[in-house]
Amino acid sequence: MPREIELKYGVNPNQKPARIFVEEGELPLEVLSGKPGYINFLDALNGWQLVCELRRATGLPAAASFKHVSPAGAAVGIPLTDELRKMYFVAPDAPLSPLASAYARARGADRLSSFGDFIALSDICDVPTANLIAKEVSDGVIAPGYEPEALGILKAKRKGGYNVIRIDPDYVPAQIERKMCFGITFEQGRNDLELNERLLENVVTANKDIPNAAKRDLLIALIAAKYTQSNSVCYAFGGQTIGVGAGQQSRIHCTRLAGNKADLWQLRRHPKVLSLRFNPALSRPERDNAIDLYLSGEPLEGDLFEVPPEPMTAEEKRAFLSGISGVSLASDAFFPFGDNIERAHRSGVSYIAQPGGSIRDDHGIAACDKYGIAMAFTGVRLFHH
Repeated sequence: MPREIELKYGVNPNQKPARIFVEEGELPLEVLSGKPGYINFLDALNGWQLVCELRRATGLPAAASFKHVSPAGAAVGIPLTDELRKMYFVAPDAPLSPLASAYARARGADRLSSFGDFIALSDICDVPTANLIAKEVSDGVIAPGYEPEALGILKAKRKGGYNVIRIDPDYVPAQIERKMCFGITFEQGRNDLELNERLLENVVTANKDIPNAAKRDLLIALIAAKYTQSNSVCYAFGGQTIGVGAGQQSRIHCTRLAGNKADLWQLRRHPKVLSLRFNPALSRPERDNAIDLYLSGEPLEGDLFEVPPEPMTAEEKRAFLSGISGVSLASDAFFPFGDNIERAHRSGVSYIAQPGGSIRDDHGIAACDKYGIAMAFTGVRLFHH
């Protein structure tokens, strides 16, 4: 493997020269296809860390869909239901490995945000996963390896220009990290804190019951938050994130942003959405946009549908969402006000993991007790910048 890779440019075209390199030894990765850029590598390496942690924490294959150094979605390899196959445009008879199921879930968490993403896979990429990736608009993929046929499928994408990176799964980075800003070097210890179920033992609410499936989802949300630009809040359900709010200065805005995304994910399960009859000429991204327009109530211009759909009223949306429960939520820092709990409750949140430590913790606990939400204080802040 090389010691450095020269890049076309940095974050923006005017930022030249650009490269990735190591001061000693060799890079722990190699480019098998394409020519990844600066942001591609940032997404790839952050995504790789995320899926490795999910793999260790859950014992399941994991996948992440990254955009601009935050995950649009992250998931583990739980089989897809018929409903999810329809939501994610996966054919009913398409063979799915656990890794392929993880990828379909990660991509399906927020399909609009995942447009042009960089994919991270915890396991060797197999043919079912490569076949799914081949159908989506994506910048590239990073994995510890590729089955020969799978690699052939990926190399054919974008007429041979698709970015495929293989990373050494045994690579262990240095404990000290450095970065520069305005010519000044910052140095800190790497955030290698292991997130596991032990962090969920301090349940501070009247409801102490967090079932195993919810613990899994809380870990998914916590690990996703660890690699999301702060402030961040993540909602998870059924083995995947369903709403990620990144980079908001106000935590309640972050909770609302992630909650709104989670609500849209839930509404994609509504019978009216699942029965939409798209114009056959629409591409997959165009179908995603059509669904978003339909759910937002925006005018449906153009020939999006074979049959004009009956609008979904605000009352129908509220009625459908009011029946949702069992959603898990993680925050990268404490909730200083009960308004975050109130907003989370409206998106069906039943389980919360947050650091605790606010002088107003009692307000958050009281809000949880009002709705029977079980909340664990992890004692761990997960800022990421």
